[in-house]
Amino acid sequence: AIVEQAGVEEIGAEAARLGPELAEAQNAAGDGESDEVAAKIHHPSLGNATMRIITLNLNGIRSAARKGFLPWLAQQRADIVCLQEIRAQPEDLGADLLHPAGYTGHFHCAERKGYSGVALYTRRAPDRVVAGLGIEEFDREGRYLQADFGTLSVVSLYLPSGSASDLRQAAKFRFLDGFLPHLEALARSGRDVLLCGDWNIAHREIDLKNWRGNRGNSGFLPEERDWLSDLFDRVGWVDVFRRLDPRPEQYTWWSNRGQARAKNIGWRIDYQIATPGLAARAQRAAIYRDQHFSDHAPLTIDY
Repeated sequence: AIVEQAGVEEIGAEAARLGPELAEAQNAAGDGESDEVAAKIHHPSLGNATMRIITLNLNGIRSAARKGFLPWLAQQRADIVCLQEIRAQPEDLGADLLHPAGYTGHFHCAERKGYSGVALYTRRAPDRVVAGLGIEEFDREGRYLQADFGTLSVVSLYLPSGSASDLRQAAKFRFLDGFLPHLEALARSGRDVLLCGDWNIAHREIDLKNWRGNRGNSGFLPEERDWLSDLFDRVGWVDVFRRLDPRPEQYTWWSNRGQARAKNIGWRIDYQIATPGLAARAQRAAIYRDQHFSDHAPLTIDY
């Protein structure tokens, strides 16, 4: 893993705290307002106000930008934004994508151009940034980026997909095997930790539309689902969205084929997974569907 030390100075002066309800913020694009946002990360060690986290698989950061991602982001008043599958190198990006207004960008890119990669946009400069898990095979693919703020750690995570071939499914299982000890160590660390991203696994039948027909497919294999159950039941991590919203048909990814998105034939494979104390602070969750920046939808949770 590559560790980058960062300063602890804040970006800009502290402004108004988050006030409106999440649903209002999610649909605020186009209302002409330019609300200022608190520059501090809101967490028990730093204050008691709300902390807003967004996660989104962009399926190409430049493609998402062409579809209106940045104007939407400017309206969300998020403290931290976790991005996956950016499919770009920093030198390929303009200043607006490297450091959107009010944010500092941090990137862990794949060695292979146009592939994978994760990023974080943060309002406050982290105390420390860690790129990679120390597993060379997957660190080359840019799948793990962690930012530390005091006693809080936020991770942007992109698990491998196994749908392309048996070889890629075998790689996915290797990733799960190598990742689990790291998750166990994080759970024991005493820190508040939030893991955000595309996990490429639907946990339960409620988490995808056609669960019967997908029981033998990557993303809903018994071994993958059991791995997540072990993470929740034995290790103690919490699926924050499901803690707040038990409803069916709450999906975050849709195939581009067969009008799947229009018919809401989807999968919930994007998660915010937290240590119990942080999960208990979660107040509101929303999946934003009104605009399509990629084949995934943004998942926003207020803590």
